[in-house]
Amino acid sequence: METHMPTRSLVLWDVDHTLIETRGVGSAVFGDAFEKATGRPMSAGMARAHGETEPVLLEKTLSLNGISDRDDELFGRFATAQAEAYRARLGELRSRGRALPGVESALRAVAEDPAVVQSVLTGNTRTAAQIKLSAFGLDDYLDLRIGAYGDDDAHRPNLVEFARTRAAERYGTLIGRGRTVLIGDTPNDIAAGKAAGVAVIAVASGASGLRDLVDAGADLVLQTLENADMRRHLAQVIAERANGSGDDRRR
Repeated sequence: METHMPTRSLVLWDVDHTLIETRGVGSAVFGDAFEKATGRPMSAGMARAHGETEPVLLEKTLSLNGISDRDDELFGRFATAQAEAYRARLGELRSRGRALPGVESALRAVAEDPAVVQSVLTGNTRTAAQIKLSAFGLDDYLDLRIGAYGDDDAHRPNLVEFARTRAAERYGTLIGRGRTVLIGDTPNDIAAGKAAGVAVIAVASGASGLRDLVDAGADLVLQTLENADMRRHLAQVIAERANGSGDDRRR
């Protein structure tokens, strides 16, 4: 009897406030890296930019702190310094930060499905994301080689194609947009998914509330990942996309 491999789906998780919280360590690291890269302290603080990529956040923070003299190597210096600062503060990150409730069980459940490939789509640089996820043991469930990161492109919607292309190269087949799901916690995550033509599951685990996420147009909105049946939720939004009946829902 002829057998067929199941049609693959691609799941792309945001990192900060979707999977983990650094509880202030990330801001301290950003400040360390900012000063090392620019030679000036972050005296006016860090810009607020929920769901933005690291290059955009750095640009906004430079403007907030009145730094107009930029050079082409600035972001590279910042990213290197940021990675060094995360490594130096790894113990602090583990003790102060955390994986959010329900995250590990959700990742494990999805990882056990042979038809699903899961990775990350994050504004973090690749190195920063790897350090943060490994600090809480979450990297075991994710194929970070096919992820898309802030140092790939400053424009978040473009990151979806980076991940789809990398997944195709690694797994030998291009996973369609209708079977690609982005999971995040901000309207910017939702906007990126909608611009890229993929489904979005939003989780109200960050600064954005349920109403904000519903209004932004997520295919499904969850209050939390605790006790979430992620395999069922993923199947639901993929089926709704296939049927052309996707609508905003709250759970």
